[in-house]
Amino acid sequence: MAKPRKPKNEDQKVDNSEAVVRHQKLCLSIDMDQRRVYGYTELEISVPDNGVVGLHADNLAIERVTVDGDAAEFEVFPHYLHLDSESRWCAVSSATSAADAAGSVYLSSLERELVPNLLIMCSKSDRSESEQPGQQNSESGMHSSEEPKQNVKLVRVDYWVEKAETGIHFEDNVLHTDNQIRRARCWFPCMDDSSQRCCYDLEFTVASNFVAVSTGKLLYQVLNNDGLHKTYVYRLNVPVAARWISLVVASFEIFPDCHSGLLSYLCLPANLSKLRNTVGFFHSAFSHYEEYLSAPFPFGSYTQVFISPEIAVSSMSLGASMTIFSSQVLFDEKVIDQTIETRIKLALALARQWFGVFITAEEPNDEWLLDGLAGFLTDSFIKRFLGNNEARYRRYKANCAVCRVDDSGATALSSSAASKDLYGTQCIGLFGKIRSWKSVAVLQMLEKQMGPESFRKILQTIVFRAHETTRPFRTLSTKEFRHFANKVGNLERPFLKEFFPRWVGSCGCPVLRMGFSYNKRKNMVELAVMRGCTATSDSIATVSNGNPDSESREGDVGWPGMMSIRVHELDGMYDHPILPMSGETWQLLEIQCHSKLAAKRFQKPKKGSKPDGSDDNGDAVSTLDIRPNADSPLLWLRADPEMEYLAEINFNQPVQMWINQLEKDRDVVAQAHAIAMFETLPQLSFSVINALNNFLIDAQVFWRVRIEAAYALANTATEVNDTSVFSPDHSCLLISQKLNAISVLPTDA
Repeated sequence: MAKPRKPKNEDQKVDNSEAVVRHQKLCLSIDMDQRRVYGYTELEISVPDNGVVGLHADNLAIERVTVDGDAAEFEVFPHYLHLDSESRWCAVSSATSAADAAGSVYLSSLERELVPNLLIMCSKSDRSESEQPGQQNSESGMHSSEEPKQNVKLVRVDYWVEKAETGIHFEDNVLHTDNQIRRARCWFPCMDDSSQRCCYDLEFTVASNFVAVSTGKLLYQVLNNDGLHKTYVYRLNVPVAARWISLVVASFEIFPDCHSGLLSYLCLPANLSKLRNTVGFFHSAFSHYEEYLSAPFPFGSYTQVFISPEIAVSSMSLGASMTIFSSQVLFDEKVIDQTIETRIKLALALARQWFGVFITAEEPNDEWLLDGLAGFLTDSFIKRFLGNNEARYRRYKANCAVCRVDDSGATALSSSAASKDLYGTQCIGLFGKIRSWKSVAVLQMLEKQMGPESFRKILQTIVFRAHETTRPFRTLSTKEFRHFANKVGNLERPFLKEFFPRWVGSCGCPVLRMGFSYNKRKNMVELAVMRGCTATSDSIATVSNGNPDSESREGDVGWPGMMSIRVHELDGMYDHPILPMSGETWQLLEIQCHSKLAAKRFQKPKKGSKPDGSDDNGDAVSTLDIRPNADSPLLWLRADPEMEYLAEINFNQPVQMWINQLEKDRDVVAQAHAIAMFETLPQLSFSVINALNNFLIDAQVFWRVRIEAAYALANTATEVNDTSVFSPDHSCLLISQKLNAISVLPTDA
């Protein structure tokens, strides 16, 4: 075993840019009792001219390295040594300086992780024969007969890892890996870089009572001569990066899908009944994606593995052709509230197999696009199998969250500065979730502009191109997608030239504050609008200056396009796309009304009628006047009703108009928006409480919005005193009774 050395200086870093992994084989034995993994890996590598190959190998004990069967010199430089610099900590005198020093140490460790730390001395290539560098193909595990084979070396590394703390985990007779950033190197030597992709042969030997599950197709399993061990042999014929190689070993129960031979599920014996109940729908999602994209699943088969939440690093860990989940997502037939969340999580993991694992980002700046496409594909599953109401409600809530947080460069989707300075960590944690939601929202805005069928053709084109064997890379860039939006989606270049720098290359969402008055003489709505941004001008300028692809906007923080204003009048509903999202921040617009006022159109409620306008015999009075003002034909107004923009909208209209919107508008977003506005009022009137109460007990209303109405009523109950007609105890009892009526969720179309 080579002795660890100190890390090299910056000028000693090996140039590994020309080395290419053509194929990798991994043969490992797993000792669960000793928590030890040992074996070897073989890599077919195109060696660069300097004869040195750099691999990543963290916390691995390297025993021997051979090149084409001959022993080779190698050196290991552990990343974890000498992380702290005395000079950094000597200057610490306050909490601020301590934070700066800690940040500096952390950034240094991230920089060090990028450098290969296992250097292998290979013989230089024979220059006597002609070489054609352009014929090297990193996307194929096979060799072309025209390629210069004299430069390809077979590098074998014998190693072992014992009681590892990251990358690979042992606990309770379960071994599993995770796909966190730069962690594949913690359990096998590799070029842990997203640009290095190759095919894999995988062999894992375990005790005969264990099952080894890994990426690729299971070729066979064989019982060893001792009768105590079993070897599982897998092959992955689709080139992927090392981070997408996964392994799980445990005493699993295997549950094959009864509808598709390509799907299989594994869990620990205690969870088998829950597993059967949970995954019964999954073949529908699998078939839907293949149908929507007009292409077969890229990895042939797909496996889902469920392990205990106590040992899972995250609730979901992706690998090529497989995903590791926490068994916390499983549920039995008596549980209904977890059904939707679990189905969406499983559908999202499958979508990321297409966009993220099979098709990858060309540059770190393009990762937002793959993340957004996976989310968009998941949204298509939600619309088809969980209902349009569920899809719209989730998008509305996600947009609200993005508008609250999108105020700095960390949420700029395609920012060179963020990709470089954050080392990929911008994709994890809270900002990672916000960036995912924003990515989906941006793509949905484009879909609104070009139409759903055109957008679907773009996705089909991307997947079809990735399946072509003649293409050396399966990558996608923002620039290519922009080209598809123009050629396939028929969006004009001037619009795209303004759309992508503003929504993708910058930060901030529109903030619109609106109010209106009705001009009876002109029969017009006079709408006043003030436009702002969730991000400050300094934040936008900082992102733009750090992004070479962005274009100067000379202080204008506007957005391309026109926003629609929907006016609900006595005679019907009318959309007016008249609000420009750029230009002057203060605007006064005039909207012509279509309804005519006539006194005879309205009747007073008959004596003895109910407050909601219905008679005792059940015949409704259709001409009941619900206008907030007798001199106006307006019932309620909405801005951007189809969510064509990712925007924060503050609309000021009378309370009665919000009540009308809650009671009369069938859109779940309109209903949720009305309830949110009621919650901002300092005190709720009896009419508002009555409207919320009637809304809560209406079984035809979408269940999620009914729950929001219940919360709004509960908040109201806690704010009034005991002498009120709605005392807290009485209100909570009433709400509890009505929530019991929601126990059976109504199906939404």
